[in-house]
Amino acid sequence: MHLAIATLILIVAWKRGDWKNWRDYHTTMMYFALGNLLYNFLTANHFLWKLKADFLPNHSLTEMVYTFVTFPLTAFLFLSNYPKDRIGKQIAHNLKWILIFTAVEYFLMITGRIIYQYGWNLYWSIIFDCTMFPMLRLFYKRPVLAYGISAIMCVFWVWYFKVPVNVPIELRRP
Repeated sequence: MHLAIATLILIVAWKRGDWKNWRDYHTTMMYFALGNLLYNFLTANHFLWKLKADFLPNHSLTEMVYTFVTFPLTAFLFLSNYPKDRIGKQIAHNLKWILIFTAVEYFLMITGRIIYQYGWNLYWSIIFDCTMFPMLRLFYKRPVLAYGISAIMCVFWVWYFKVPVNVPIELRRP
């Protein structure tokens, strides 16, 4: 299923992405990848959500597909089709992507391909998505501000969900 999602977004990006200007979106694509790498590093052995491998042999390789294919292409599609005009269209664009991510995650949840732990659930994912998509746009326009806000948000998530960053990864109990 995870590879199918990556393949689908690759096909959609190929057809609907603004490949002529892909370099304009590249840094935001890497920002998204960096965020997922940071999540996997900070929460190692204490994942708030974990992807159950289906075709690939483990969670780590599955996460690599999301980190280097699915999420960068999501940022590319989100930004290359972002409405330039009215705020109403921009809000609708954000809501469309939040709904897409919610629907995909809901499907992963009911099929047992995502496992929630330590108090995380689909509702927290929706809240996260409601901040993530505006942050992608903010990073595209004002990266330094987005990095600062991202750092504050990261500290909040780690604190709220009691991620034991003070404990070495190898000593954390999964």
